[in-house]
Amino acid sequence: MHIDKIDALALETLLAAAVAAPSIHNTQPWRFGFDLSTRSVTVHADRSRGLALADPYGRALHLSAGTAVFNLRVAAAHLGWQPAPYLMPDPYDPDLLATVRLTLPAAGPPDYRSLYTAVSRRHSSRMPFTGRPVPESVVAGLVAAARAEGAHLYVPDIVRTRRLLRVTSAAELRNTEDTARTAESRAWIARPGSSRYGIPATTSRPLDAAGRMPMRDFTGRPPVPGRPRLRFERHPQVALLWTVGDRPRDWLLAGQALERVLLVATAHGVRTSLLHQAMEWPDLREAMRAPSAKWCSPQVLIRFGYGPEAQGTLTPRAAARPADRRAGHADRTPDSGPPVPRDRDSRPSAPPPRAPDSGRGRPAHSPGTRGTD
Repeated sequence: MHIDKIDALALETLLAAAVAAPSIHNTQPWRFGFDLSTRSVTVHADRSRGLALADPYGRALHLSAGTAVFNLRVAAAHLGWQPAPYLMPDPYDPDLLATVRLTLPAAGPPDYRSLYTAVSRRHSSRMPFTGRPVPESVVAGLVAAARAEGAHLYVPDIVRTRRLLRVTSAAELRNTEDTARTAESRAWIARPGSSRYGIPATTSRPLDAAGRMPMRDFTGRPPVPGRPRLRFERHPQVALLWTVGDRPRDWLLAGQALERVLLVATAHGVRTSLLHQAMEWPDLREAMRAPSAKWCSPQVLIRFGYGPEAQGTLTPRAAARPADRRAGHADRTPDSGPPVPRDRDSRPSAPPPRAPDSGRGRPAHSPGTRGTD
């Protein structure tokens, strides 16, 4: 499939794929723009949907936006373009997170083009998985997917898996005992039909009856009456996504790597969910480091396995809307999401000027001749 110009149908395809990406608390903290003269799609931070307590420096916001950038790349490749991503292209505008220029392919299409059908099928599963292990060949494919985007995926053994889950459980306990953080997460639980942001109150979010799997509880203590408790897998499989650096550009790279891993898993029929709690506490995030890595910045823990379709656990998405062509900024949807406290002084500072990024951590050549819901 190849389209030579950006028309309404192409824009709809690109933006529908972008907003299908996962984001922390399903905040969808992004806006999109486009420039017909350069055939570029821009991704902007929407800090009005940031989390002041859980994500004071915007790391998870950038991670979320990175997943949307990768979905844009996949959709662009599906339409026959060669997407050229530039991360943090303007050092004076930290809210301009990425520009994806759509160029004509000089050679074959990107190898990730085949992941397009997985974009609409990928959903976070908050349900128990079966005890069937994911084959080593599939796990190796997940590791390769992260590496292709300039990140790393650490797959621990059983002993180290239990340790990572214990640290995540400690983070979940802190979250539920912190009144302010509980209020922040509760603000993103939406009444049915009231918002296309956040987690619907009707979404099934069972807890592990054995207490081994630290699934996030958005409501805090005490447990909501009637909240289901099910038996989760006895020997879970997890993978830690990490990067060497820990700046906004690294967070965006990690987001692209995360989504590539999730889409590859989906293509193999593997379910996934994200355990982000430990990343929200500096000391516990440090405790999640991969043991063999000298420089390791943990970004998110991924739980993966086989299980049923994610019925009853799906989260909504805001409608994909084209940008204002004159201003180059995306229109807001009428539904801006739950109001949450935020601290604008906690924005990460603008990075120094950088060369354009290839999306894989290396300077790109000239582009004239890319998913905690």
